[in-house]
Amino acid sequence: MTALAELGLSSYEEQVYRTLLVTGAATASTVSEASDVPRGRIYDILNGLEARQLVRTRATDPTEYAAVAPDEAVTELLAERAAELHAEWARYRRVADTVRSTLLPSVPADANIWLGGLGSAEMETALQEHVRTATSSVHAVVGPPYGSAPWETLRREVTAFFDGTDPDVSVSLVVSEDVLDTLPASVFDTIETGRPETDLRAVPELPVSFDVLDRTVATVDIPHPRTASDRLGVLAVQDSEVVAAFERQFRALWADAVPVVCHGSI
Repeated sequence: MTALAELGLSSYEEQVYRTLLVTGAATASTVSEASDVPRGRIYDILNGLEARQLVRTRATDPTEYAAVAPDEAVTELLAERAAELHAEWARYRRVADTVRSTLLPSVPADANIWLGGLGSAEMETALQEHVRTATSSVHAVVGPPYGSAPWETLRREVTAFFDGTDPDVSVSLVVSEDVLDTLPASVFDTIETGRPETDLRAVPELPVSFDVLDRTVATVDIPHPRTASDRLGVLAVQDSEVVAAFERQFRALWADAVPVVCHGSI
């Protein structure tokens, strides 16, 4: 392959261009004879080179064709190749984006998001309605952002949680130590005297808060992007594989947690 071929010229185009550099301005028939390019192809080749700004025409009768200077021709050819490479790079980027999207796991269809800050009225209602659906068990992991928020902010949700949960439903809670320090003694009194089916355990720290109801639905708190003492909302999922994954994580945390025996002491 010649250097001009690498820059994008066909063999006939290269023959015609090199011929014009030798002959100077010439008619199509003259170029055809001098370059050995068939007459049936010569006009297509010359017109193509003109369109690519490698050949210029002269208003003579018959029309004469002249090659542009080699430096100018190489610059034009290089620009063409650069544009082709840019277009090819863009195409590969689109292909890569498509591949990424097809390799990502499918988003569970049975999912929704409740938007609402910690302790907000809408989340109080949402939480109460959520736990009310439980018929056998509630497994909850309580970490951020609850440990960073004051009790007054948490009170609505804690009340909604216990008011919404049926007394006969088994409740197992794993809380982080900072959450434990936030809860007042009245909460533990409620657990000890009013909810015999509630077990409470603690761990030093937790990275996220979530719960699993009846092993059929799970919710996980979405951290707030700007403050550690709040959340953006709650994601609820009913996909069986996702719920099972959260249940396994709860059981692992539960096994490592220490029982809380009275009034927040461990």
